[in-house]
Amino acid sequence: MSENQTTWLTQESYDRLHSELTALRENRPVLAAEINERREEGDLKENGGYHAAREQQGQEEARIAYLEELLDNATIGEAPMESGVALVGTVVHVYYDGDEDDKETFLIGTRGLESSNPDLETYSTDAPLGAAIVGAKEGETRTYSTPSGEEVQVTLVKAEPYDADRDIPRSQQ
Repeated sequence: MSENQTTWLTQESYDRLHSELTALRENRPVLAAEINERREEGDLKENGGYHAAREQQGQEEARIAYLEELLDNATIGEAPMESGVALVGTVVHVYYDGDEDDKETFLIGTRGLESSNPDLETYSTDAPLGAAIVGAKEGETRTYSTPSGEEVQVTLVKAEPYDADRDIPRSQQ
């Protein structure tokens, strides 16, 4: 995450991430015991169990640090209830460069706010597309620059509040 970036989260997302953080913290002694147990097996150079446990510890500590920063800088709010405007927490339907067949559906989120459906892409408001589309009204076309410098037009077809029960898989977009 960038320095002191505020992240918008619903109470549900905050609670889910906080529970994950608690579980990871509670797993620290278990993982430390596993590492000590593997260390006692002997030669560390060829001890796959030891190296796997250390790798897992590193991944979990990185996730703990990420979640701590994310939750410390989170703003808790509710998902938008209105349709028609692309806001953080809305699922948007867009098409690109005036081609109505070149369409995409995604959730506008912030770092750490993702759809519960792995088939629904989430675009951060830090991404060029996410930043361009936020605040657009249905039917409005905006232009943004890709990292390669290409100018792309995106037209908002529909914006609706995110509802985990109504996630739209990519295969059905």
